[in-house]
Amino acid sequence: MEISQEQIKYKRISKRKKTFNSNYKKNLTESIFPLPWTIWPYEAKILIVLIGIWSILGICILGSSSWWVASREMGNWTYFLKKQIIWTIPGISLFYLVLNTNIKSLLKFSRIIFYILFFLIFLTNITGITVNGSSRWLVVGFLRLQPSELIKPFLILEASNLFAHWNLIKNDKKLISILSFGLLILLILKQPNLSTASLTGILFWVMGLCGGVKLSSLCSFASLGFITGCISILNNEYQKLRVTSFINPWKDQQESGFQLVQSLLAIGSGGLFGQGFGLSIQKLQYLPFMYTDFIFAIFAEEFGLLGCTLFLGFLAVFSYITLRIALKCRNNYTKLVSIGCGVLLIGQSMMHIAVASGSMPTTGLPLPFISYGGNSLIASFFIAGMLLRCSLESTGFIGMISTRKTLN
Repeated sequence: MEISQEQIKYKRISKRKKTFNSNYKKNLTESIFPLPWTIWPYEAKILIVLIGIWSILGICILGSSSWWVASREMGNWTYFLKKQIIWTIPGISLFYLVLNTNIKSLLKFSRIIFYILFFLIFLTNITGITVNGSSRWLVVGFLRLQPSELIKPFLILEASNLFAHWNLIKNDKKLISILSFGLLILLILKQPNLSTASLTGILFWVMGLCGGVKLSSLCSFASLGFITGCISILNNEYQKLRVTSFINPWKDQQESGFQLVQSLLAIGSGGLFGQGFGLSIQKLQYLPFMYTDFIFAIFAEEFGLLGCTLFLGFLAVFSYITLRIALKCRNNYTKLVSIGCGVLLIGQSMMHIAVASGSMPTTGLPLPFISYGGNSLIASFFIAGMLLRCSLESTGFIGMISTRKTLN
């Protein structure tokens, strides 16, 4: 009797899995990672190196951009640097925890944390601290939380739960989820925080597109979001000033256009090779928010066009690795999670660079792993951990999610 090609292929796969179990069973129990390094996909190996480079680069750039203002205002040039390093410790711990947790488990408990942070965002509009005309922070003991940053990883997980099998989900569940996401964006706009609301809308739109939502429906939602954003700008004077100053910052360069003008001066003075690490002039309290919202301008001044090109190339490589991971994922859930992680990390980076270079209206959006802020840093490490976990699960040896997940 002839043996079919499918039977031969099945026997080979079974033999390979038995060999894997016998060779690596001991290593898996002894390793601190979910899989031994020797069998990591090359995308995962490259990704963890890129995350390490990004994190170390962030510490160095933050130290350079913040030492002057820390020395003048805090009396200690390492003030912001020390706090960022302290926040890096729980960030790396969370990264390790997420890396060793199945995406299936994260998808199960994400909804609870999502709605807790949803409620905290609601509270920021009532009892939040107002800084520069925006209420984004809550004080809990000695901590200052920014729920709109902390919720970002759970936006990815909840969108994956919704869009992974969009055509199989009941209409009432679709409606409830879409209304929840829409209300969340409105609450963030109410703070007001147009940049984070826009990034959230872009995240849902891209994940919906990858999840199979009709393009006509997505275009309708995009139009509704655009109209809502315009209404927010018209109702908030400081947002209106930012848009008008973005169009022509030199018209009022001492008032509404001051930030953008100083940012452009910093980028322009960098030249081809930059002023040199630590030698920025604009960070001497000429450029506001030089270690948060405009930290890329300081980087451009110190490293020049060459450094900016290398950083953009770094983001391009990161995007390519993210795409490779998404293509290798074995189910819709991990595919969408990996896509969402890439959209947030790369999309937020590009929006930050666009603001600093005058390609977008001025917004308060941090540069992942680089800008000062514990909330943003922890969210970035969480997202990076999920992306790396998706790559490891693509091997098929750990954390496989059943494609027939029960839909309520």
